[in-house]
Amino acid sequence: QVQLVESGGGLVQEKGSLKLSCLASGRRSMPYTMGWFRRAPGNEREFVAAMDWRGGTILYRESVKGRFTISRDNAKKTAYLEMDNLQPGDTARYYCTGDDGSLFSVPNDMAFWGAGTLVTVSS
Repeated sequence: QVQLVESGGGLVQEKGSLKLSCLASGRRSMPYTMGWFRRAPGNEREFVAAMDWRGGTILYRESVKGRFTISRDNAKKTAYLEMDNLQPGDTARYYCTGDDGSLFSVPNDMAFWGAGTLVTVSS
C-alpha cells in the first residue's frame, strides 16, 4: 500500500503562510488523485483541496479559495499545500490523502491517509 507522510505543519500568525508537503512511498507511482483534509478539535473532518494526476481537475472548499494552493510533483512523489493568509479558523490537523480513482467531484473519503500534521494559527 501507499504510505503518505506529511511535514511542514507548525505555529503561524494569522495572515501568515505555511507550506505542507506530503511524500508518497511504498509503490512505484503515487495515487492518481491527491488531496488534503483537515480536522479541528470538536469538528468533523472536512475536505480542503484535491487534484488529479496532471491538474486537469482541481477542487477547493469555498473557505480556502484564493488562499490555498494544491500542487504536486509526480516525479518526486510529493504533494503540497501552500497556505496563505491563514486564519484562526484554519487551525486543524491536516491530512494528506490519495486515491487511485479519478476526481470528478468533492470526495467524501480517500483510500490512503497520512497521520497528519498540526497547523496552529494564532490571533
